[in-house]
Amino acid sequence: MAKQKSKFVCQECGYESRKWMGRCPGCNQWNTMVEELEVPAGKGSGQRSLNTPPGKNRQRPQPITNVTGEKEPRIDTSIKELNRVLGGGIVPGSLVLVGGDPGIGKSTLLLQMTAILAKNNHEVLYISGEESIKQTKLRADRLGANSDHLYVFAETDMALIENAIDTIQPTLVVIDSIQTVHHADVTSAPGSVAQVRESTSMFMQIAKSRGIAVFIVGHVTKQGSIAGPKMLEHMVDSVLYFEGERHHTYRMLRAVKNRFGSTNELGIFEMKEMGLKEVKNPSEIFLEDRTEESSGSIVVASLEGTRPVLVELQALIAPSSFANPKRTSTGVDHNRIALLMAVLEKRLGLLLQNQDAYINVAGGVKLDEPAIDLGIAVCIASSFRNRTTNPRDVVIGEVGLTGEIRRVARIEDRVHEAAKLGFTRAVVPAKNIDGWTAPETIDVIGVNTLEEALDYTLEGKDLPL
Repeated sequence: MAKQKSKFVCQECGYESRKWMGRCPGCNQWNTMVEELEVPAGKGSGQRSLNTPPGKNRQRPQPITNVTGEKEPRIDTSIKELNRVLGGGIVPGSLVLVGGDPGIGKSTLLLQMTAILAKNNHEVLYISGEESIKQTKLRADRLGANSDHLYVFAETDMALIENAIDTIQPTLVVIDSIQTVHHADVTSAPGSVAQVRESTSMFMQIAKSRGIAVFIVGHVTKQGSIAGPKMLEHMVDSVLYFEGERHHTYRMLRAVKNRFGSTNELGIFEMKEMGLKEVKNPSEIFLEDRTEESSGSIVVASLEGTRPVLVELQALIAPSSFANPKRTSTGVDHNRIALLMAVLEKRLGLLLQNQDAYINVAGGVKLDEPAIDLGIAVCIASSFRNRTTNPRDVVIGEVGLTGEIRRVARIEDRVHEAAKLGFTRAVVPAKNIDGWTAPETIDVIGVNTLEEALDYTLEGKDLPL
């Protein structure tokens, strides 16, 4: 009998080594190398002999011109915000990964979704590896998620889970969570890289071969990324992140990968006692507590996937008593703040090198597109000069290092959303003016430089004749 070999695998990135190391060479994390026994060739569901002849169901290479393109049918979840993020609904045979902080509402959202599908006569299997059936039942009673078509199964053994799927033949399977599932042929502990990889591979085969949509819940690390190897996100069809602040009732479901729709789509929910409720117009929610006639505040129009969202940017610039001033930001990139402050200081002569800067996106939403650059620069200059901005102004534009205002995408959708909410003036890049017609209720001003933008927003300059 041959001696069984072992290897050390990083639990963060999946790096493998024959010897233990305190620091992983792949991701530079400390104390993440765990010893695992190697699986002999031929064991495990993912191993297949290369000499196996193709069977009746095995496909052969064929010219792409012979392939008939068919539109994938989708299952309506009756939750419009979830449908938007998924690209129009659930695609049968898809594998979707849902990640988020503990307690953010992942299980609540998925249980609400399964309850709606079960009431529409779809067979649904909810597999819980972290809660008992009674615990799941208590949450289902609170959410009103009771149906004869919704099956609950508390199990972590992959073989028993596969048998349950074969028995029920559901339309949708939910795994909560993938870190608790283990495969008998893999000797490492549940939640390890090998177990997560093998279990996900099995669910991918189940989804593709049987045409069953599978949703798997993944834990997140301290950095906010999904725990386990990065390969996990490459294996699935869609990756959804459930975001939100613990002190806010609003939750954001964001698609960072979607093979059946556009990425960076955003769905907004509000956490209520009876579960998650859709927010149909998030711009009104983010602007409802805005204080007018105050310096350091401006509204920007950000594009989240296909949806324009209006949010308030706030800045507080105060003299620093330290040699190195603070640069603190919430909801926007810290490096982008430093870049825009350098542009303001170099191109417009604002002495910001001895000032503390605090930038905040009201409402807890995170913005990462360049079109909010002009808004950040305007609210910083407004706070520094202690001059108020017009509460009916909205600014849109990317700022370059020379102080120019660069073109942004889908300007007409952003301006139409601002006009719908009662804004009367929009400061946009001059290169975005032509080719479309603005609503009659809003005046659109095209600017070429950051200095021009500040003249209109801070100095009260009138519209050009």
